[in-house]
Amino acid sequence: MKTHQRSKGASDMEMARVLLVDDDVASRLTLQTVLQAGGYRVDSAASAAEAYGKLDEQEYELVLSDLQMESPEAGLRVIQHARNMDYKPATAIVTTYQNARPTDRKVKVLIKPEDVPTLLSQVANLISSRATKRIERELLAAAHH
Repeated sequence: MKTHQRSKGASDMEMARVLLVDDDVASRLTLQTVLQAGGYRVDSAASAAEAYGKLDEQEYELVLSDLQMESPEAGLRVIQHARNMDYKPATAIVTTYQNARPTDRKVKVLIKPEDVPTLLSQVANLISSRATKRIERELLAAAHH
């Protein structure tokens, strides 16, 4: 696995980086625009394979993936790949289907709501939770050294 170098420039402190994975171009562009308007830096991928490459090249605070893309399990594979990264991004499936529930109960599902503030609030909560878990891991590691 690659080691990720992060610069601590002012822009890194201002905006969390989100990877958005969706094979539907209209959904991807719409959600990307909403997230960027909400103050996030957004990279997008149109397939699981493209997402894997981006995850290996760049560190993300959050990975949002559509559930079904080139295969019914593609979104879950993207989420699993993200969870295996050393930097442990927050992860969630984003879908328009109210009854969509992945079989993996640990996977958070965000429904693409008509209510943009609700979606942005959910994204902010995921990123905040990820930051808290990262600090807890670092404190635990420091206590064991």
